[in-house]
Amino acid sequence: MDNAAPMSPSSTQAPPPQVTRRKISDIQLLSEYLRTDTDVSTLKISMESVGLIHPVTVNANNELLAGARRLQAAKELGWDEITVQVVDHDGLVQELISIDENLVRAPLRGVELEKCLNRGREIYEQLHPEAHKVDLSAEEASREEKKAQEAADEDSFAAVTSEKTGLSKAVIQSAIKRDELSSAAVKKARSDGELNATKTNEVIKLSKDDQAKILPLIANKTAKETRRIVEAARAGGIAAAEEESEKIVPLPREYSQMLSPMRRMNRSISRILIEELHYEGPEQQKIHNELLKLRNNLEQYFRMAGVEV
Repeated sequence: MDNAAPMSPSSTQAPPPQVTRRKISDIQLLSEYLRTDTDVSTLKISMESVGLIHPVTVNANNELLAGARRLQAAKELGWDEITVQVVDHDGLVQELISIDENLVRAPLRGVELEKCLNRGREIYEQLHPEAHKVDLSAEEASREEKKAQEAADEDSFAAVTSEKTGLSKAVIQSAIKRDELSSAAVKKARSDGELNATKTNEVIKLSKDDQAKILPLIANKTAKETRRIVEAARAGGIAAAEEESEKIVPLPREYSQMLSPMRRMNRSISRILIEELHYEGPEQQKIHNELLKLRNNLEQYFRMAGVEV
């Protein structure tokens, strides 16, 4: 991935980049997309042993566009100079190069990834007005509509970025929608870890004004419960959402965490019993001990819940 070219096909229309050497102290880090605070210890080992394989990218004003981690590693190694490729593009393409670098080489997550993808989409669609546009509707397309869109879409920002990053087009499109359609309040809740992507996908179906109003109603609610509340808001407004929220009996986290493991365990035990699988290996006693603990806990739980077994 280190030698990946920028996303924008228009970059091939510009003169080839000039490769030269520049003083590290002269290179400016102005782009908001540059990652200058990451762990570069492994990269330093590589650069110390084999040198810099891929030059960093700067513009004519010596502003770094791509290669912040390589530049950081070079600084920490005490290098005075570094090999650079100087590109001659307009401002939008330069910004897209920085976004491309971030998406391909940096492990972005959450709102940071969504912001980067959405800004990349804006630039790409401005540079390539003939390309397919990313669907920004909050409404969910039917399965047939999604298949048709996937088949026809080969040149949208989502399609190009999918090829570059390995992320699916659906994941990219959802991330872009979350950034584009989320209110400031929702983005803050996402940044603070109070709202996950699944719940956000439901909340953005509302107007930005209503999104802020519904946040207190979905606090500590599951994604399924959030969907119910959002649907009520869409049908009858925030008052209806409040009524729906009050109907929901909250499930304690400890209970919700049990459901998936219990289903898996029951499936495994059922297969063992049906197929009469016998195991007498070194882990046998550990398995028996854990099952005995489980049986004792279940007996106590049923007594507490007043359930006769």
